Amino acid sequence: MESGSTGSAVRRAAERLGHRLELGETRIADLAIVAAELTSNLVKHAEEGSLLLRPVRREREAGVELIAVDSGPGMADLAISSRDGHSTVGTLGIGLGAIVRQATWFDGYSRPGRGTVLAVQIWPSDIDETPWVGGLTRPLSGETASGDGYAVRTIEGRRQVLVADGLGHGPLACAASDAAVTAFHAAPPGSPAAVVQHLHRSMSHTRGAALAVAELPLSSSGVLRYAGLGNIAAQVVAADGRRRGLVSLPGIAGHQRPVIREYEYPFEAGAVLVMHSDGVVDRWRLDDLPGLVERSPLVIAATLLRDAGIRRDDACVLVARASA
Repeated sequence: MESGSTGSAVRRAAERLGHRLELGETRIADLAIVAAELTSNLVKHAEEGSLLLRPVRREREAGVELIAVDSGPGMADLAISSRDGHSTVGTLGIGLGAIVRQATWFDGYSRPGRGTVLAVQIWPSDIDETPWVGGLTRPLSGETASGDGYAVRTIEGRRQVLVADGLGHGPLACAASDAAVTAFHAAPPGSPAAVVQHLHRSMSHTRGAALAVAELPLSSSGVLRYAGLGNIAAQVVAADGRRRGLVSLPGIAGHQRPVIREYEYPFEAGAVLVMHSDGVVDRWRLDDLPGLVERSPLVIAATLLRDAGIRRDDACVLVARASA
């Protein structure tokens, strides 16, 4: 498919989503420019490029998020490439500059030979800070429904996250992870272990899921609390790239009587929490990609999914930081 027709199709899809979310005409026009430019960059420059378009929500409004991912060729300096007038292939060089200018929030990461990840959000109003958490799911090749899911909530000052992997694949696995997400949002305030216990009791009508819940410290450093069942992998990655694995116990939420325990881990300033399903191989290292640990959680998650995700399985990655 040619760049123009691809860009037009993506732009129209973005505009439809913007209208459904009532972004307003000015922001929908900005969204259309961003969608078209991201698509053009992927078609003209990228290897194995993909674009995700989805709604995002905060307490009082909704926005649109676009994530462009490719496997090459990458850029040596994303900041320079984002300036209006910079070009690598003789074009006008306004693509990335236009994206940054129209975006409410933008972040990206690129390495020569490894590829580029660009994340953009368009909101009706400004946002004050980089989102503290980001996650992505991807179904196995040939499927449209993913059995993996994630969720985020803030309740009585607690910042908690969930990653769930419904048993198997397809619609029934998707139903199990959806049930975990629904129960997570409905759970009363409590520790990660209490929330996992609530999820277990709420999922007996499903085929069950591996899942884990983490609670981030209230300040930039402190203690992270974690409780997991089954094969959800979790790591605390320090600012210098050191990793510490978190303990999940054997079991399936929704079945039998699993042992649920909560563990506490030190969480240093600059650290990130990385959680993922078994559709992501755990041999990744953030220090293999210099500077990635400093990027937004969403860009880190998208990069790990690109580099470590398995196409023959559903995959999910969630990355979170503590409060600044």
